[in-house]
Amino acid sequence: MKNRTVAIAGVLLVAPALGAIVAFFVLPVASGLLLSFTDFDVYGLAGWDYVRCVGLGNYGSLLADPLFWRALVNTLYFVLAGGALSLFVSLAAALLLTAGDVCGRAVWRTMFFVPVVTTVVAAAVVWRAWYHPRVGVLAALLSAVGFEPVDWLGDPRWAMPAIILFAVWKNFGFNMVILVAALQSIPSALYEAASVDGAGRWQQFRAVTLPMLRPALSFVVLMTTIGSFQLFAEPYVMTQGGPANATLSLVLLMYRNGFQWWNVGYGAAVAWVLFALLLCVTVVLTRWRALGWRGGGS
Repeated sequence: MKNRTVAIAGVLLVAPALGAIVAFFVLPVASGLLLSFTDFDVYGLAGWDYVRCVGLGNYGSLLADPLFWRALVNTLYFVLAGGALSLFVSLAAALLLTAGDVCGRAVWRTMFFVPVVTTVVAAAVVWRAWYHPRVGVLAALLSAVGFEPVDWLGDPRWAMPAIILFAVWKNFGFNMVILVAALQSIPSALYEAASVDGAGRWQQFRAVTLPMLRPALSFVVLMTTIGSFQLFAEPYVMTQGGPANATLSLVLLMYRNGFQWWNVGYGAAVAWVLFALLLCVTVVLTRWRALGWRGGGS
C-alpha cells in the first residue's frame, strides 16, 4: 500500500512536466511526421477535405529537387569548414587564455564570450553593413592596403565564407569557455613530469594536453556539428539564401516551403530528412566519443 501511494505521488509530481513535454514536443513532432506524408498546403487551411495522403511522394520529390541537393551541399560545407574553423579558433583562444603570462585574462575572456550572448539577428545586421562592398568596414580596410573591394555577400564565391566568418565570431566563445575549464582541470604535475622528461611545448601539447582534453573536445565537436546543421538565421538575415542559392541551407529551404510558399507537407519532409541526417551524425559522433574515452582510459 505504501509503495502504491509513493508511486501515485511520483506520477502526480511528474505529470505537469510530462504533460508539457507531450503538448509542446511529442505532439508537434508527430504532427510534422504525419504532414510529411500529405500534400498539405494553403488550401488545407480551409478543411481536411483538401488534404491528400501522398505517402512517400514528398520524399521522392525532395530527392529529385536540385534545390534540396544545393541546400544539402551548402549545409555540409558550412558544417565542415565552419565547424572546423570554429573548433580551431576556440582551442587557440582557450590555450592563449590559460597561458601563464597573459595580462587581463578575465577581460579577454569576457570580450570573447560577449558575441555568444548577443542577439544573432542584431549582430548579423551589423556584419551585413560591414560587408557592404562600397561603404563597409572591410571595403575600407581593403582599399587602405591597395586591394579592390569584394562584394562579400553578392558574390557566390564569397557569400558562404563570409557567413562562416560571422558564425565563427558569433559562436566560438561558447566552446572556448568549455575548453578553458577543461584546460584548467589538467593537473600541473603532468606538465612538470613531461618537462622533466625533456618534452618541449609541442610535445607536451600532444602527449598531455590533447589526451586530457579528449572528453571536452568530443563534446564540443558534437555540439558544434549539431548547431552547424541548423544554419538558418545567418543566411536568412544576411543573404536570404542568395546569391544564386549559394547560402541556401536545409533549414532555410524548410522555412521557405513551409512558411513562405505554404508547401507544408514538403517542408515537413525536409525537416525529417534533416532529422535523419542529424540522428546519423549524432550516433556516429557519440560512438566516436565512447571509443575515444576507452582509448584514452587504456
